[in-house]
Amino acid sequence: MSTLPATSESGGASSAFRRVLAQCRFETAAVLRNGEQLLLTLVLPLLGLTVMLRTELLPVPGHPGARAAAAVAGVVALAVASQLTSQAIGLAFDRRWGVLRLLATTPLGPRGLLAGRLGAVLVVLAVQVGVILLGGLVLGWRPVPDLPVMAGGAVLVVLGAAAFVALAVLLGGTLRAEAVLAVANLLWVLMAAGGGLLVPAQSLPDPLATAVEFLPSGALGEGLRHLAISGALDLRAVAVLIVWAAVGTWAAARWFRWE
Repeated sequence: MSTLPATSESGGASSAFRRVLAQCRFETAAVLRNGEQLLLTLVLPLLGLTVMLRTELLPVPGHPGARAAAAVAGVVALAVASQLTSQAIGLAFDRRWGVLRLLATTPLGPRGLLAGRLGAVLVVLAVQVGVILLGGLVLGWRPVPDLPVMAGGAVLVVLGAAAFVALAVLLGGTLRAEAVLAVANLLWVLMAAGGGLLVPAQSLPDPLATAVEFLPSGALGEGLRHLAISGALDLRAVAVLIVWAAVGTWAAARWFRWE
């Protein structure tokens, strides 16, 4: 008799995991099959990488090896930041069409829905980073294998993703879909042009250069560039991303609306 509850609990946990996994596959496929999403998550970052490695239009300091490493790091940061635009727009229109409200009443539940979306974000990020690194290799970037650097890069990417997804949930869960569409795309352009993702903060005029380092885009871009060039983890960038992730998560949990 004592084993029955454990078996039931195990079966329930297993069923919940399968539901979350199925939602994760669905969300991932929805992103990878959407031409607009692919443009944002893969095509534009690869175009930016080509421009940065083949031209001198963007100010990337240092010798050729350092320039290539900084360029790849900046484009990875851009790919991570694109999750804000992608997730915010997706959430906003799912709210508008009542999809979130309906899914939240299914056995998947609100937590399962959010877990599935988070899993999809991680899968898409892994695809993005893999494609960007492969593109860098094709364009002449030659990385030096270093386990601490790879571990530090993974930490920054995960923290950056947490911060941008939290902000995406806040944006997509509070504003009207049309407003989110405009604001999210505008934020992507501003972050790419002057938010520290592609252009190093020191290349920007003061006081913008100082302010950018305390934004999630600037912290991620500067942190990844510093790591790629020096091999050292920028602890200030880590702290800034942690603060943004924590504040964004709290605000999203406080004000998010399912419909």
